[in-house]
Amino acid sequence: MQRYFLDDSHQTGDRVALPETIAHHWVTVLRAEVGATAEFVDTQAHLFYGELTQTTTEAATVTLTAVPTPKVELPVHVTIACGLPKQEKAEWITQKATELGVDRIIFFGGDWSVAKWQGNKVDKKIKRLTKIAHGAAEQSHRLRRPVVSYAQNLAAVLQEPVDVRLMAYEESAKQGEQSALNQQLQAITPGQSLLTIFGPEGGISPAEVAASQAAQTTLVGLGPRILRTETAPLYLLSAVSMVMELQQPR
Repeated sequence: MQRYFLDDSHQTGDRVALPETIAHHWVTVLRAEVGATAEFVDTQAHLFYGELTQTTTEAATVTLTAVPTPKVELPVHVTIACGLPKQEKAEWITQKATELGVDRIIFFGGDWSVAKWQGNKVDKKIKRLTKIAHGAAEQSHRLRRPVVSYAQNLAAVLQEPVDVRLMAYEESAKQGEQSALNQQLQAITPGQSLLTIFGPEGGISPAEVAASQAAQTTLVGLGPRILRTETAPLYLLSAVSMVMELQQPR
């Protein structure tokens, strides 16, 4: 069943005039007719079935019925901070990280980033990535849409208030470090916030490592192999799901 996000809080019985973008996609593109049903999620992460009750050439209205909301979000609030990657990798990271349950995505200008985002283009890029995140959240039947943002440097990222900070560090993997990530994920509790930092293709500079450690960031390896900048965040999110969801008693 198709899923869409609404920009307000709702309750059973509400009649809602759908935003133009949703109405266009559901009615015009997918050819939904009166009586059709889709899923809708409000700003409080409540799930509803919405029955299409009225359509015109310019608008569509649904009547909402609350239904049990499944637990599909990660038990911890995960932010990934990624050094600016080259070409279209930011879009790939955004889409796939959304499918894997990320809460926030921050792209930052790393000391060794090859890619650069010009100041007058940042808003356009974030708007594009936000659209990708929202589409991926609908497709993967999430209850929350990730927030995508930009930071000029890692120092700004380290100001984020979180419970646990990790840095995926290539040298840790090369040196055979295998336990730090598992120990950190085993210790984190549901409801806490986790920030993990990933370098760009050029890697993380010694100055960035030192600043991160000064901000109580734990350096972790992501297994024995060296991962690409677009692969590492997905590994981390998969590991969080394994430890926090699949290994927990139901």
